[in-house]
Amino acid sequence: MANDTKAVHVSMEPEVAHNISATEEGQDISGYDDVRALHDVVQGLPSHVVKDLLSIGVCARCIFRLFGIRGDIYSCSLLSSSMLSSVLGEQRHADEDMVDIGSEEHKNPISLPASEVSEVDAVLCTLCLGILQFTYCDDKELVVKKSAKDMAVAISELLKREWHQIDSFSLEVSIPPILLENESSVWLYMKRKYGSELCFQGKLLPQCISTVEALILCLAKPLETLLDCKSGVSDIRICLTFTHSKASKMVHSIAVSKHGCKRTKTGIENCIDSVDDSVVGDIECSDLADVTIQRSFGGSQDNGSPQSLKFPSEKVEACRLVFLCYRNPIFFGGRYLKYSRNVSQTRWIIDDERKGEASVEEIVGGNILPMCQGDNYKFHAAGREDIDVRMLGSGRPFLVEIQNARHIPSEAFVKEIETKINNLENKLVEVKNLKAVGSEGWDLMREGEAEKQKQYAALVWISRPLKDEDLESIASFKDMKVLQRTPIRVLHRRSPLEREKIIHWMKIEKIAGSNHYFLLHLCTQAGTYIKEFVHGDLGRTHPSVGSLLGCRAEILQLDVTDVKMDCF
Repeated sequence: MANDTKAVHVSMEPEVAHNISATEEGQDISGYDDVRALHDVVQGLPSHVVKDLLSIGVCARCIFRLFGIRGDIYSCSLLSSSMLSSVLGEQRHADEDMVDIGSEEHKNPISLPASEVSEVDAVLCTLCLGILQFTYCDDKELVVKKSAKDMAVAISELLKREWHQIDSFSLEVSIPPILLENESSVWLYMKRKYGSELCFQGKLLPQCISTVEALILCLAKPLETLLDCKSGVSDIRICLTFTHSKASKMVHSIAVSKHGCKRTKTGIENCIDSVDDSVVGDIECSDLADVTIQRSFGGSQDNGSPQSLKFPSEKVEACRLVFLCYRNPIFFGGRYLKYSRNVSQTRWIIDDERKGEASVEEIVGGNILPMCQGDNYKFHAAGREDIDVRMLGSGRPFLVEIQNARHIPSEAFVKEIETKINNLENKLVEVKNLKAVGSEGWDLMREGEAEKQKQYAALVWISRPLKDEDLESIASFKDMKVLQRTPIRVLHRRSPLEREKIIHWMKIEKIAGSNHYFLLHLCTQAGTYIKEFVHGDLGRTHPSVGSLLGCRAEILQLDVTDVKMDCF
């Protein structure tokens, strides 16, 4: 690593420790403390096993995690394979008289040649593929080698460039599934070679720390210092996605040979094909491949000699790393009123031609987005009205989802946004009770949608003069069941089903000077097609206003006057 010491032997004498500290300016802890912590950790490990792992290309951090070592040692700037080898050399000289001479392995202790010690840190780890050595390929396919602190600095600079308002963060890591195969291979190697030793039995794999957890241990503390906030559960996500196309294809070939897997739409091969193009694809692939590898290698036969297990099988290549920093979506809830019969709820474009003069989605979401400095927004509402239907009364509940917001507006700022929308010159849309809500806003919307009632006012024409008894007849129907087949006007986008809906109540309001026109006020179950309930839709809705009055009925205008939901 960039800041690793080049010395082969490290003494615990104060003056030497002082020199180490002087060459590592800016570190969170002194070089003396680093070396002492390293000595303390190594002292509890079987040195001959550690040296053997070093000899087959396993890095220092992977060795520590194989033995279940936890703590700040992972972020130690001096931690490297060469430093670990040096500490082992000192330990061997200090404890030479205490070696169990009855052990065959200790009669011929394994040690790295001097030439290998100087070069060992330049070789990628055969277990983690360089991930815990902070070596990776960037988006330009150039191999980059950093220290834990350097990588933390790069991440913090990315967050600062994005201008994120941050008070905590969550660190997430996605790794190639081949790493599980590598761990299985090393475990078998060590079990066959040292399984009879008391210090080894049952200690390696059960306590093993994953590569993901080890990397988080390396980066969490430096990031907390740089960002001046704590890591944990947070809306700010720092995602490090490592991919390795060659290794992923190897996993697929293993799965096919072991289990005869067929190519499926959601299978591992589909994920491998997009591993370099999609972060999400890689995560899905990793989840599936973990199961595949566990089946393939978890049941491996424990036979043969250690020499029969060749590890690694080929030259190790660095993984590709993609940094991604983003905030979980934030939500704003409220109710909207729509006063125009030429405004759709969402943007409506057919054959590159816009329908309507505007949309509620663009008016509301388009004003909230820049205030939050987000990437994009999504508009969600409790139902929808046609473009030619006004939304009046208390308004319709809605949620605006802002993706990757850099700024979280205060309550006062949210009120300013509401005022700005309501003061727009065209007065097409009005917003009420706008406020920031958590993800629980979804639950409120869903609960209300299941039981909500909606009230309407419809301008209706009938083919005969309206009679006084018609008013009494219509008002007498309470909680009337209506069967509605999918309306002809929406058959091109809806399934041809028959739905039962309830008309809770109706009443007719006369219009002065007209016998054929009247206002119909009604309250219905959510999801009722009101236009079809009036004219019958060629018999596809029964009963209808026309059939109840025994004449032809047509709807001329429709307004939603209330959406009964206890939210926002």
